[in-house]
This record gives sequence, structure tokens and C-alpha cells, in this order.
Amino acid sequence: MDDVHDADAPVDDVELAIEGALRPVSLAEFVGQHKVRGQLQLLLDAARIQQRPADHILLSGPPGLGKTTLAMIVAHEIGRPLRMSSGPAIQHAGDLAALLSSLTPGEVLFIDEVHRMARSAEEMLYLAMEDFRIDIMVGKGAGATSIPLDLAPFTLVGATTRSGLLPNPLRDRFGFTAHLEYYEPDELERVVERSAVMLDVTLPAAGRAEIARRSRGTPRIANRLLRRVRDYQVVYGTQADGSAVGAALDLYDVDEIGLDRLDRAVLDALVRRFQGGPVGLGTLSVAVGEEAETIESVVEPYLVRIGFMGRTPRGRVATPPAYAHLGLAHPDGVLRFDGI
Repeated sequence: MDDVHDADAPVDDVELAIEGALRPVSLAEFVGQHKVRGQLQLLLDAARIQQRPADHILLSGPPGLGKTTLAMIVAHEIGRPLRMSSGPAIQHAGDLAALLSSLTPGEVLFIDEVHRMARSAEEMLYLAMEDFRIDIMVGKGAGATSIPLDLAPFTLVGATTRSGLLPNPLRDRFGFTAHLEYYEPDELERVVERSAVMLDVTLPAAGRAEIARRSRGTPRIANRLLRRVRDYQVVYGTQADGSAVGAALDLYDVDEIGLDRLDRAVLDALVRRFQGGPVGLGTLSVAVGEEAETIESVVEPYLVRIGFMGRTPRGRVATPPAYAHLGLAHPDGVLRFDGI
């Protein structure tokens, strides 16, 4: 029966299984983030030698750099089970109380987007992280009573893409805080090389370099592009060299520096419709038909990082390299754009 169920698994489940299989399971296998890996290794080794739960860990950084993977590795390295949740799922103190009270001794609790927890849950978490205890309120009004509940010692691994939104009392209770940086091209090539072996994709060095160049410094994107190259290779039977990889990714609207359709739409609106800015985030989001939060958290960080967009008190502005990438001359006194 199990074999039949696996054979009939939905495509989404298969893709999730593939993505999970590509995750490294130990710090030794984890590519990149050299400094963070060394710090984590020391912290986990010390906890294992002293036979105590590891200190609480906060991982911050842009999406796709390996925060969830590192949480899984922490549990694997110390030989403890992992419980996973997310900030948006914890909207009441009772949600957190149920989660914490069910933990076993030494278990690792991973909360993704920890900054999005409800404020009442955050306040309960302060005491839980420090004293492994929570107070449960029973009753209402003047007759309400606080009942202390002891918790099993645990290690909290929190992940956030917006560390500035974390209240200081919560941030200060993490024993170790790490910020994950974007990957260098050579590191992404190693990520792609490892994933290609696991996906049984023949990928020469030129193909690995092309994927790395278009991956925006992000391993998650590199693995996603690799899967699309694999599909192209399967359908067309081509060798996945640099030119074939370029053709495959062009088909999916990923250009030579990793910009996709939405990135180019934002740049095009900023340059052509708003004469290079400054323009507010809300106006820009309406112009491209996308949520402001998506532009701010997904599109904007990369455009700023590669120098195509600037942020000013008056709004977003396009830089000369953005004009050059769109094939336009930067205005130097006379402004002429097609369509304006």
C-alpha cells in the first residue's frame, strides 16, 4: 500500500520531497556562510560535551539562504528531534502554550518568521526562553488566576527576514545571533554541483557557472533554476552547457544577471513611467500590479544590492546601471524615453 501511495503522490509533494532531499544534513555538507558555520559548530559541540541543550539561536537574512536548513542541521548535530512552526501560525498565547508544553526534553523548536508572532505570544516566550516556564491564566476578570507550568528544556531556533521588527527583549534572549549573507558565485557553483549529482543531471562547469550567475546570490533560486534546466534537458535532449542553460533560463524569463519578469517590470515602471523617480513604494506597486510587501521584500533588496535602485527619503530612484540594462541612456539634461 505504501508503494502505491508513493507512486500516486501529487506533483507538489514530489517537488517538496526533491527540495528536501537537496538540503544538506550536517554543517560539513553545508556550502557557504563559513563564519556562521564555524560559530554554530563551536556552540553545538560545547552543548554536546556538556550534555545540555544548546543556547537559543536567531538566524536572520534574506529568503532562500539556508535558515530552515540550518535549523534542521542544529537538530541533527545534537541528535534531538525538531519541531517546526511559524510566526503567522502563532496568533494567540494559547497557541504557543500548547506548542511549548508538548516539547520533549532537549527538543529543537524552529519558528520561521518569528517576528510575525502575536505580541501576547512574544511576551509568553520571554519567560519560556529564560526559565523554561510559562504562566497560564485561568478564568477571567477579577477572578483570573495565574498557574505556573514548567517546561522541558528546549532550544529555540528563530528565523527572520526582518530582524529590525523583532522587539529588543526577544532578541536579547537569544544566546547566539547570526546574519546570513548572499552567496558568492563560486559558492553557488558548489551548491549547483552538489544538487546536480543528487538530481542526476550532467552539468559541465560552464553550465554550473551560468546558473550561479543568474541565481541572485541565493541557493534556493540556484536549485530551482537547476530543476528547470533539467526539464529543458529532458525535453530537448541537449547537453546542459553554458549556451543550453542560457536558452533554458531565457525561456523562463530569467535574464543574464538573474532579473525575472517582475524585476524588469519594476525597473521599467520606475524608468519609463516615473522618469527614474523618486516614486513611493505604494505608487510603484500599483503601477506593476503587485503587492507592496512583495516588491519591498523580494524585488527591492536585489535591485539595491546590484546598484540598479536607490532608496531616498522621497522614494525609490533608478540608477545609471538600470538605464543601461534596459538599453536606455541616462538623462543628462534632455530626457527622452519611448512611450512617455
